[in-house]
Amino acid sequence: MADIKIPAGSFKPLTQDTHEAQEKISAPSLTFTQDAIRRLKQNKVAVVSLVVLLIVMLAALLAPVIAPQSPNTQNVAYANLPPKIGSGNIPGFTGKMDVSGVKIDKYQQAGVPKGKTFILGTDYLGRDLLSRILYGTRLSLLIGILATLVDLLIGIPYGIVSGWRGGRLDMFMQRVTEIISSIPNLIVVVLMMLVLRPGLLSIVIAIGFTGWITMARLIRAQTFQLKEQEFVLAARTLGESSTKIAWKHLIPNLSSTIIIQTMFTIPSAIFFEAFLSFIGIGIPAPNASLGTLLSDGQKAFRFLPYQMWYPAAVLCVIMIAVNLLADGLRDAFDPKS
Repeated sequence: MADIKIPAGSFKPLTQDTHEAQEKISAPSLTFTQDAIRRLKQNKVAVVSLVVLLIVMLAALLAPVIAPQSPNTQNVAYANLPPKIGSGNIPGFTGKMDVSGVKIDKYQQAGVPKGKTFILGTDYLGRDLLSRILYGTRLSLLIGILATLVDLLIGIPYGIVSGWRGGRLDMFMQRVTEIISSIPNLIVVVLMMLVLRPGLLSIVIAIGFTGWITMARLIRAQTFQLKEQEFVLAARTLGESSTKIAWKHLIPNLSSTIIIQTMFTIPSAIFFEAFLSFIGIGIPAPNASLGTLLSDGQKAFRFLPYQMWYPAAVLCVIMIAVNLLADGLRDAFDPKS
C-alpha cells in the first residue's frame, strides 16, 4: 500500500487560541424573556395586533381630550344625524340619508350650523356617537382589566397552594372550584343586582366570582410539575420557606402560563360585559359601554345601521386583536405547544 504524502506546511498544530476560537459561541446569550420577545417580534400578526390594541387603548385613555363633546350631552334637535366629515364629499360621510328614494341633507333639515359635523353621527337623543364610543371603549377595557386583576389575585395563590400542598387540602380546594364553576355567571350577576346597585362594581364581582377558576386549575397543574424539579428540591433542602420558594421560583416559571391565560381572560370579560349591557342588566344609563351602544343601535338598525355598526366594529377589532396577540404570546412563551 502506497504511503500517503502530506504536503509540507499543510498541517498546523492546534494552539490554545485556535481551540478557544472553535469553542466560542457565536450566538448572543439570551434570557428566557429576551428569547420570548424575539420570537414574538418574528410573529408579524401578533405585532400588528399589539399595535392596534395600543392605539385603541391610547384613544380610550385620551377620551376626555380627543372626544368632540361630553358623551352624555343631549340635543334632541340633532337626533339621528348620519355621519359627516368636512363638507360631506367623502362617501359614507355625506350627512345625507335616503328617504323614499330621495337623498335628504339631514344636517340642513335639522338646522345644524355650517361647519358643525358629527363624524360618526348622533343617536336618538342627539348625543355624539364618536364621543360615546370613545368613553364606552374606555369603560369596557376598564372592566376587562379589573376582572382580570381579580382573576390573578385569586387564581394564582389558590392554584399554587392547591398544587404545592396536595393531599386532602388539594382535594378539598378542587371540590370548592367545582362547586363554584357549576354556578352560571348570569345567575351570579342577577344576585349581585339584588345586593349591589347595577354598575361597574357588580359586573366586576360577577365576572371575577367564577373567572379565576381556569387560572387556578392551570397554575395547580403546572405547580405539580415544578415542585418536583431539581431547583425546587434544592431550595427546600436549603431551608427556604414555601412562600419564598413560590415567589422566587414558582411564579417566574409560571409567568408564561399567567401571561397567556390573562390575554384570553380580558376579551372574555369585555364580551361578557357587552352581553350583560346588551340585555339590559349591565352598565346603567346614561353611561356608555360597547354593550349599551350595541343595545341602543340594534333598536333602529333597520333604518339607522351606523348606530350599531361602529360600536360593533370596535368590539370586533378589540376581540380579534387580543386573541391574535394571545396566540402570538402562547407561541413565544411556549414554543413546544
